[in-house]
Amino acid sequence: MQVLIETRGLKTHFPILKGVLRRQAGAVRAVDGIDLKIGRGEWLGLVGESGCGKTTLGKTIIRLIPPTSGHIYFEVPEDIKEDIERQKEHKKAKGYSTLELKYDLAAFPSRKLKAFRRRMQLVHQDPYTSLNPRMKIRDIISEPIVVHRLLPRRERMGRVAEILEMVGLSEKQMARYPHQFSGGQRQRIAIARALATKPSFIVFDEPTSSLDVSVQAQILNLLMELKREQTLTYLYITHDLSVAESVCDRIAVMYVGKIVEIGKPEEIFRSPKHPYSQALVLSTPLPDPTRKRGRLVLPGEVPSPTNPPSGCRFHPRCTRATEECIHTEPLLTAGDTGSVACWHPLN
Repeated sequence: MQVLIETRGLKTHFPILKGVLRRQAGAVRAVDGIDLKIGRGEWLGLVGESGCGKTTLGKTIIRLIPPTSGHIYFEVPEDIKEDIERQKEHKKAKGYSTLELKYDLAAFPSRKLKAFRRRMQLVHQDPYTSLNPRMKIRDIISEPIVVHRLLPRRERMGRVAEILEMVGLSEKQMARYPHQFSGGQRQRIAIARALATKPSFIVFDEPTSSLDVSVQAQILNLLMELKREQTLTYLYITHDLSVAESVCDRIAVMYVGKIVEIGKPEEIFRSPKHPYSQALVLSTPLPDPTRKRGRLVLPGEVPSPTNPPSGCRFHPRCTRATEECIHTEPLLTAGDTGSVACWHPLN
């Protein structure tokens, strides 16, 4: 797998301020040490409960949210990454800073970041709020082209018409406003806006959750077609494991700011290694009413990211937890069929 994006030790903490002087009294550890690789042309699904940090991770990778610490590498050769790690370890400040500012997306200054953003885009969850209701469709889609100065004025509308055709809309609809479209059409417009800069990586934040089932299928088919034709790479954030199973090349399971398991969909659903992954799979309804799936009820509540448990984040709710799980945090270790962060994996 040729790696397009890699994060190392990525953390995003939000400070909790209290008192008249607004001093920091703690932090919400939304993303807390993520090591993740996304291959070129891959469709990676990111699943987990609400509040586990999925959206924050996606927005941090494309630098809509600044990371607290860690590295984000985009199309960086492996030897450069190792050189940065080596410089950091030996505290060679000058050499490390130079390499970091040149190759580490987490350290890019605002000017360089703006030029880089055309290569990464985001499609939001709700098409009803992600589009400006006062702008016509032609202006919404052409805005990224104008901001990044990609085309002269005379060529912009031709590019907008081309993108609209790619997402299944018509050039005749360019002069309309968002309220004149259905929910599925609005999401197509949001996808068209993301495609305007010809990116190589797109983050989808539950793009079909507000749509009915038939429109969901249309949007997913559109994404598959665009990925194939444009050689795109996706990070697909979703609550719907059945969708992730049907379209994703790999699935990453997230729990309280940590990735606990990564694997191919068939492996995650057939034989999950992490107890939390097993609980997620068993909670997914089957479309066939004649088939029944067992159920695993997890004890306790999801811990707060402001005060996560020591050791394994999942140990207060895990029936297999031991002293090792309580005191020592497991690392995400690669196996034959994927990676899992668990001291006592299933099977």
